[in-house]
Amino acid sequence: MNNEQQCHDISDKAWNLLEAYLPGQHGQWGRIAQDNRQFINSVFWILRTGVP
Repeated sequence: MNNEQQCHDISDKAWNLLEAYLPGQHGQWGRIAQDNRQFINSVFWILRTGVP
């Protein structure tokens, strides 16, 4: 976990398993994603908090 990550963000181990299956990577059709990990962390935050 790097300094920018929060304690509730996806772990490095889980991210390494998930990263290859997400769209928006070099060599794939379409636009290159800015930060898939930030997007996944945001989705988990919404599910966890219910977006207060």
